[in-house]
Amino acid sequence: MSTIALGMPQTRRDPREAPPVDGRPAVPELVDRFGRIARDLRISVTSACSLRCTYCMPEEGLPVPPREQLLQPDEIGRLVGIAVRELGVREVRFTGGEPLMRHDLADIIAASRAAAPAIDVSITTNGIGLDHRLPALLAAGLDRVNVSLDTVDREHFRLLTRRDRLDAVLAGIRAARDAGLTPLKLNAVMMRETLADAPALLRWALDNGAQLRFIEQMPLDADHSWARDHMVPAAELLVVLGAAFELTEVGRDDPSTPAEEWLVDGGPATVGIIASVTRTFCDACDRTRITAEGTVRSCLFGDDETDLRGLLRGGATDAELADRWRAAMWNKQSGHGISLPGFEAPARTMGAIGG
Repeated sequence: MSTIALGMPQTRRDPREAPPVDGRPAVPELVDRFGRIARDLRISVTSACSLRCTYCMPEEGLPVPPREQLLQPDEIGRLVGIAVRELGVREVRFTGGEPLMRHDLADIIAASRAAAPAIDVSITTNGIGLDHRLPALLAAGLDRVNVSLDTVDREHFRLLTRRDRLDAVLAGIRAARDAGLTPLKLNAVMMRETLADAPALLRWALDNGAQLRFIEQMPLDADHSWARDHMVPAAELLVVLGAAFELTEVGRDDPSTPAEEWLVDGGPATVGIIASVTRTFCDACDRTRITAEGTVRSCLFGDDETDLRGLLRGGATDAELADRWRAAMWNKQSGHGISLPGFEAPARTMGAIGG
């Protein structure tokens, strides 16, 4: 068994300490030193997952913190309420690991909906079990789902995820489609092993009324096997897709939207590419993240985290929690720096941070 960096964050600063706020303007929003404002909240609810994707999880899975270390539904609801009322957040997405591994996910969504009735609530999921859980999630207030699907080739799916569960994923996607959840988005990590499958995956998405977005692989895997010369860049994927479809570049309507869009065969259907490595969009990033253990993480690649769980359980007021959150985001780094000399991947991996 290999040794990997997992578990609680290894930070540059004690997460219990208040980050510095020198020079911060007296504004309520989650502004940072580079003028960006975070309005998109991602909350991880667990590091557990039912798959073992090679670009994310080790074969043995990630350590799952004890239940008492995880934020509970009422705590998550309170933070969502603060984010919307006090900090200007406009949408919230629950991630993992795999959020469906939380048996109380419907309670989490219900608490968030009660705290912020008008907020857009979505989850990113691998889809396994979604067909069974969806009625309760919809009743709790779920608006949308993003489903991770990297290939529709069963054997390639098994090798990439280390699980033979493609049929279960497809059942979850169809259930979301039949429930009328729109837009129904699929996320596919661009891997060398499944590059040849990309046209078939796009065709499947088009035939099933889903919006497909390909994502460049980032150095956030637990096995630390990422290598720039092995990853599939957006330009190469476009060549492969272009051999099967006519693609017309549309670009981005909103600079903070990570996906660039292309019309497929003249439209109206599109395919998106999130080129996090080769066409960076850090200068327009509008995300703020909370880990399953209740720390604010201002950037996927920044190891500094700021604890909110301790404040939540220690009697802090909403105003105090909002101020600590603002301080955390004020210190957000300028970008991930993958292309810079001396780049080091974060200590925590995607499965532990939350996607």
